[in-house]
Formats: sequence, structure tokens, C-alpha cells
Amino acid sequence: MTSGLAPTSDRAPLTPGPATGGTAPATNSDPLLSGSNLLAHSGFVTLIGRANSGKSTLVNAIVGRKVAITTPLPQTTRHRLRAILDGPDSQLILVDTPGLHKPQDALGEELNISAIQALAAVDAVAFLLDASRSFGNGDRWVLQQLAPLPTPRLLVLSKIDLVDSPTLQRQQAAAEDFLQFQAVLPLSALTGVGVMDFVQTARDLLPAGPRWFPAGTTTDQDLEVLVAEFIREKILNLTSDEVPYAVGVQTEELDFDSRRNLTTIAATIYVERESQKGILIGKAGERIKTIGTLARADLERLLGHQVYLDLRVKLRKNWRRDANQVRRFGYG
Repeated sequence: MTSGLAPTSDRAPLTPGPATGGTAPATNSDPLLSGSNLLAHSGFVTLIGRANSGKSTLVNAIVGRKVAITTPLPQTTRHRLRAILDGPDSQLILVDTPGLHKPQDALGEELNISAIQALAAVDAVAFLLDASRSFGNGDRWVLQQLAPLPTPRLLVLSKIDLVDSPTLQRQQAAAEDFLQFQAVLPLSALTGVGVMDFVQTARDLLPAGPRWFPAGTTTDQDLEVLVAEFIREKILNLTSDEVPYAVGVQTEELDFDSRRNLTTIAATIYVERESQKGILIGKAGERIKTIGTLARADLERLLGHQVYLDLRVKLRKNWRRDANQVRRFGYG
């Protein structure tokens, strides 16, 4: 089994990205644009929308594997990531962003900045509107950010499996009354309906260009980030109230033993209050054990071999209010 992540050393495999780390198009003198490296359609499409509008679920459905965590909770996505779909003569790069929302702390402010910055230097923007939630002020605010852009815009009506036709038409009309789009694409990432229509439409908007990522790469996320996110996803699903939002995760150790075909991972879960440590650990350590078991299963599917996962819980008071602390976690 292969992971779709290119090995970079004797450690567990990591995923490479463009050498510049950015999305600016190559110049005519760039060797990427020469000869057989030039593809008919190659470029970047940013997915943007309110929190929990279905961006990460759509990304996973398109690339055919889990590269972004998903939960029913808003503000699940904290990292801007790029997911790559290769075709024989194309490379579609989807930029997944944190959901835009009214920030309550430094973390929220950083996530909004990250999402808005992802609108720059891309070839198209897809606005995701959750068809099951009424078009509201949050959606209008997102569209205000898109209005001045020269970039082609797609209206993606997500979660259509949850609504009837009249509701879908009202949602479309509300968005189109506010802003015009090059195409309207109703879809359900859960059932797969409309997903390939989105892929084809987005791909057709891309210019000719280079293969920015090696064939077979599915995401630009470092393995350390994926590990931390998979752990955080389990916490979000297994805890409630304020605990899910007070959690930050850092990967401390990641070591691949080729002889044993085993990756050893140590990660630290940070919380803001002492009482949250007890909730995460649980009675006799049962909850932290469950978190580790579920996260390890995801990681073994990702890497294709056995994983030993060691989790620790530590206190870092009010880290979400401190922009420097937020950045140390790599959020925003």
C-alpha cells in the first residue's frame, strides 16, 4: 500500500510542495513550462465559505482519500491546505481554507486572515453555500470579499442531499442576487452527486501550465501536520462544550524504523484549563486511550504500516487569545 506522500528521508514520508511554497504562476522562462511539462489545464482553485459549509468534505471526495479532517462542528479546519488531483493532461489544485466567521479571539482572527489570503494569485474561486442553511449575513460578508476579484467565481451549492428543489432554488437566487458567477454547481460530497461536474468545470477554467506537484501527490501538508490534525479530529468528535475549541495539538516526534516497518509518533495535546485535562484523559485514562486508538487507525491507513502513538496532555493557559501562541501551533 502506498500513501501518496513522497518520502524525503529515513523518517516517515512527507509530502512535497512547490519549491516557492506559493501559488504564483510560473513565468515563460520557468523550466516547468518547457516541453512535456506543460499541461493543458493546470492551476489553483480556492474553496471558500462560512464555517462548516462542506469544503473539506468536498476536497476529500475529489482526491479520493482523507487529507482534511471533517466533523459536524464549525471551525474544524485550522490549516490552509492544498489537495491535488492529477489527470492525464491536467493538475487541479484545490486550496481548502478555514471557514470564515466572526472571530472571538486571536485564533479566529488568524484563521480568517489565512482564508482571505488564499484568494490571492489563484485561477478560480469556488464559494460554497450550504444549501441546508439559510443564506445569511455571513454568506454576504464572504461574497463581499469576492466581489472585487477579477478571478472567475463558481457558486457551489453543497449538501443538496439535505434539501428539496424549492429550497435549492431559493439559495441559488439569494447568492446570485448578491453576486454573479461563471457557473452554478449543486452537489453532495457525501453521495457524490455533482462532484465530477464540479471537477470538470473547475478544470476547464484553468490555463495551460506546469505540473506543480509530482504525480501521485495528494496534499502539500507535512506529515507532522496531518498527524496533529487526525488527533484533533478525534478530540472534536469525542468531547463537547468548550473542550474541542480549547485544544491544540503538536507532533513532537516522528520516527520511521524501516527494519520494523513502524512509525513511532509522540504528540502533545494542549488545553487552556486544568479541568480540561481531566476531561480529555477521562476516567482511568479511557478517553485518551480511545482518542489514540482511533487516530492510530487513521494514520496506519495513511502510511500503510503499523504506528505506535504516544499522547500526552499539557496545560497552556488561554493560548487562543495570544497570536504568537496560535502561530506556534501553525494555525492561521
